[in-house]
Amino acid sequence: MNLRKNIKKIAQNVLINEANAISKLVDFVDTDFEECVSQILEIKGRVVITGIGKSAIIAQKIVATLNSTGTPSLFLHAADAIHGDLGMVQADDFVICISKSGNTPEIKVLVPLLKRRGYKLAGLVSNTNSYLAEQADYVLNATIGQEACPHNLAPTTSTTAHLALGDALAVCLLEARDFTSSDFAKYHPGGSLGKQLYLKVNDLLNQNELPIVKESSNFKEVIFEISAKRLGATSVVDAKGNLVGIITDGDLRRLMEKEANFDKAIAADFMTKSPIVLEQDEYAVKALEIMQSKNITHIVVVDKSKPIGFVHLHDLLKEGIA
Repeated sequence: MNLRKNIKKIAQNVLINEANAISKLVDFVDTDFEECVSQILEIKGRVVITGIGKSAIIAQKIVATLNSTGTPSLFLHAADAIHGDLGMVQADDFVICISKSGNTPEIKVLVPLLKRRGYKLAGLVSNTNSYLAEQADYVLNATIGQEACPHNLAPTTSTTAHLALGDALAVCLLEARDFTSSDFAKYHPGGSLGKQLYLKVNDLLNQNELPIVKESSNFKEVIFEISAKRLGATSVVDAKGNLVGIITDGDLRRLMEKEANFDKAIAADFMTKSPIVLEQDEYAVKALEIMQSKNITHIVVVDKSKPIGFVHLHDLLKEGIA
C-alpha cells in the first residue's frame, strides 16, 4: 500500500489531535489538582508514581522531572508492586497512579492495598468514571476525545495528555518551593546545562597562561608575548600592575598597515584602552553572552583591577557551553 502522498496529512492530524487534547486539559485543572499539589508540598516522604504498560513509561518521565526540580520521587511498576515491591513505599509517601482506563487488573489489585495502608492516592486518569477515579483521594483529569491512532487503540494522545499534566504538576511544585536556577544546578552538575549554571570564569583560567606586557613594552616584545601564550592577545598593565589595555593580533596588523615606523611603537601607543573585563567570580555563560554581543573571542579576567587570566571562546566550546 502506497501511503506516501498521505504521510504529511497523517502526521499533521496526529499533532492537531494531541495539541487539541492538551489545550482542553486547561479546563480540567480543578480543586483536586490544587489540593494534590498542596498535599505533596506537606509530605515528609516522596512522591511514588506507579502505572503499567505505556503509563509506566510516562510515570518514569514524570518521576525524573520531579526529582530534577526538587520533589523527591520514586517509580514503582504496578505489576512489581503487587509481587513484592510494595515495600518500597514508606509511611510518609504520596502515591500517584497513572492509568488511561483506570480499570486495569493490576490497578484494581494495587489500589486497595494502598488504601489499606493509609496512603494518600491521586489518580491520573483519562476516565473519570473508572475504578481508580472512584477510589483516589484526588483525581487528575486527563480526559481525551480519542487517540491519534486511527483505530483509537494505541496510547498516543492519552499518554501525551498524561505527560503534559505531569509537567504541569512538576512546575507548580517547582514554583511553590521557590526553586531557583541555583537549586537546579545542584541537581544537574553534568553536561552543558549544569555548567551554564555553576561554571565560573575562574574555573577556566588554568587552561591558559596569562599574556601580559607593560605599557612601555616595545613592538617586538608584544609580538613575542602574544606568540608565546597563543591566545591572539595580551593584557597591558601599568607600573602598579593594573590593567590599562589589551592588544590583539588584529591590532598588530592594523598598526603595520598604517604606520611606516610601527617597530618603534610601544604598547601604550596602539593598545585598546579600557578593555572589556570580567571579575573572576562571574559565570562562564556571562563571558559567552559578552563575546556574542560584542563579536569578540576573548575577555580579560581581573581580580579587582589586576589581570589574572584570559577566557577564550575555545575554552567555552571545550566545556560545551558555547
